[in-house]
Amino acid sequence: MMELRRLGRTNLQVSVLGFGGAEIGQQNIEQKSVDYLLNIALDSGINIIDTAECYGNSEELIGHAVGHRDDVFISTKCGHAEEPNDNWKPETILSGIERSLKRLKRDWLDLIQLHSCPFDLLKRGEVIDVLEKARDEGKVRFIGCSADGQAAKYAIETGRFDTLQTSFNIADQEALTLTFSLAREKDMGIIVKRPLANVVWKHKEKPGNPWLHKYWERIQKLDYGFLDSCVVPLRFALSPAAVSTVLVGSVTPKHLTRNAAYASYGALTAYRFMQIRTRWKKCGGDEWPGVG
Repeated sequence: MMELRRLGRTNLQVSVLGFGGAEIGQQNIEQKSVDYLLNIALDSGINIIDTAECYGNSEELIGHAVGHRDDVFISTKCGHAEEPNDNWKPETILSGIERSLKRLKRDWLDLIQLHSCPFDLLKRGEVIDVLEKARDEGKVRFIGCSADGQAAKYAIETGRFDTLQTSFNIADQEALTLTFSLAREKDMGIIVKRPLANVVWKHKEKPGNPWLHKYWERIQKLDYGFLDSCVVPLRFALSPAAVSTVLVGSVTPKHLTRNAAYASYGALTAYRFMQIRTRWKKCGGDEWPGVG
């Protein structure tokens, strides 16, 4: 059975494993394959799907597959327009919300999140005003912020968001001490992104993608002895009590059902969790900033 956890002040019960929709859009997966994949996800007990307007045609694929269903919680993100300078204009955000509604085939969005909004713009507050306006107009049910580091901390402190989506995994543990406790005090639901650190331990040599370099370098130093599968890393990411759900992308039924099985094992024991944290501290991990 897939464990359900409360998504903060939304009072919704979401599966501890959520489906991340980036890969299906970025890898041009066919609609019939996505239909099949998402039906397997729902049959496995997953009831939360996360996407964004910048994930290729992910929103359209998800909308066609499950947009008509009321037993799935769909979250998406805004802030990625075709013209970079227009990303955070109120009219751009509002038009993005309208596009997401059409693509996802929903009368309203369950959750709309600011997607890595620059810290200075977040502090000015206009972008939050826009999301609140959309909520007041019934276009969205809840509003959230996808952020890391100080931007994530500030988003919590405003008290204006229902959820926080942030990075947390065996190679990126800053959120555990920087934001998790504070978010729990504010009764915010925490959605963990990148819980498997992009599975960088499978690369014997530094990967070609520069974005993966920090994770890979940290994994080499941490030298964990349990990286023969994703089971411990996944369970580590969902172990903190503050975490509502962790998002894992998949493009094959095999990977999806495997991760669902791993998530069904639940949180690590306190002893196992602290072993990983002790290794992190010994290697200087507390000095490593979040990768985001």
